[in-house]
Amino acid sequence: MTKIPVDVGMIYEGERIRKNAMHVEFGGPKSFGAELFRVAGNDAVEDGKVTVVGPDISEMAEGSRVPLGMLIRASGDKLEEDLEGVFERRMHYYFNYIQGFMHLNSRDTIWCRLSKEAVKAGLKFEHVGAAIIDLFKKEYDVIEKMDITFYTDDKAVNEFIEQARAVYEKRDARLRGMKDEDVDVFYGCVLCQSFAPEHMCTISPERISSCGSISWFDGRAAVKVDPKGDLIEIKKGEIIDPVKGEYTGVNEMTEKKSGGAVDRIFLHSIFEYPHTSCGCFEAIAFYIPEVDGLGVVHRTFKGTTPFGIPFSTMAGQTGGGQQLEGFAGIAIEYIRSPKFFIADGGHERLAWLPKDLVERFYDDIPESVRDKIATEEDATDLDSLKVYLEKVDHPVVSRWKAEETAPAAGAPVAEVSELTMPLSGMPIAAGGGITITFKNAKIYAEKVIIKKK
Repeated sequence: MTKIPVDVGMIYEGERIRKNAMHVEFGGPKSFGAELFRVAGNDAVEDGKVTVVGPDISEMAEGSRVPLGMLIRASGDKLEEDLEGVFERRMHYYFNYIQGFMHLNSRDTIWCRLSKEAVKAGLKFEHVGAAIIDLFKKEYDVIEKMDITFYTDDKAVNEFIEQARAVYEKRDARLRGMKDEDVDVFYGCVLCQSFAPEHMCTISPERISSCGSISWFDGRAAVKVDPKGDLIEIKKGEIIDPVKGEYTGVNEMTEKKSGGAVDRIFLHSIFEYPHTSCGCFEAIAFYIPEVDGLGVVHRTFKGTTPFGIPFSTMAGQTGGGQQLEGFAGIAIEYIRSPKFFIADGGHERLAWLPKDLVERFYDDIPESVRDKIATEEDATDLDSLKVYLEKVDHPVVSRWKAEETAPAAGAPVAEVSELTMPLSGMPIAAGGGITITFKNAKIYAEKVIIKKK
């Protein structure tokens, strides 16, 4: 057994490594990386072997940013391919058990940091790999052999990412065509509760986990092999609202797993009781009140949203297990779902997307709107967004016209039980941001002007 120069255990799971304590950063917003778990044949896996393709940790300069690919292969007579996504998500758990190693996100958006103290202690990839193999094999008897390859060479990481994305696509494609109505049970995941104690991810055929790693099939496989684990079966119960996606069984399990903090969830609406968000989500969906439309920004987008803020700022106000009306962490794959916020108008309410997501999901977005969604090339702020949507006659424009022609007396412009939104595009919980909360509101005002004293 390889002697590991740092401690390993659950006590380090919530450890955060800030910039001034960091020796090296892997992946994240200023580099690139990916992780992948594959089930392989017994003959293909060399048990306990740790391979490094590129510089090892000891060869990395303090303060450097390095790309990273992590490939785990496992074998066992009872291992099924359906378990790949489940064990891949478990990587997030186990890497955080290592003192001085911080792991965030999943798939091809991983963001890791190593502390100066861990590197001073002599931590290398052989130690990291040995710890991960030991943790997996101790918890899962179905794993008989396991090996790990770390890629840090730029070219090798890029090649690995392409390989990983092909596997992700194959997994995601299995669910397309299945509907929430086709099954009697959904699945819940509480893997992120060390970071977001009140969060449980509900996974249905038409709503993959927010991190993008665990599908309905993955949940089924995980419960089968580990019925007492972090993935649980949720009996749907009675359907309260088939459009919003509200079920008695989901509400009851959410209340139980959140310690009573959250007792209602709409799977397919961003308003009233949207799904909670952990922090590992691949993207954020957000309501844009100025155009009465929806936007989506993903983790690797380098620019700013029409609010004038980047993904990172919006993630700070969305994550942590909050149920924040008008914001929801989602998997990128959910954009492809026929139930994409269907209760709120679905794809025809989608007003802004980064260009690469428009191109990626072009064939999955209805023809009536696919060429009318604004990107960062069409709109850089709220004013230009409104001008663009009007120019292309986006479906949301008809909502403006409906509001303009609504009777001035006797009918409110808006009626909500509670709505929280950033003022004039300023971020909630950010420096200088202002939050307005409307409770049981009926709003008639033609114009509101707020001036600083």
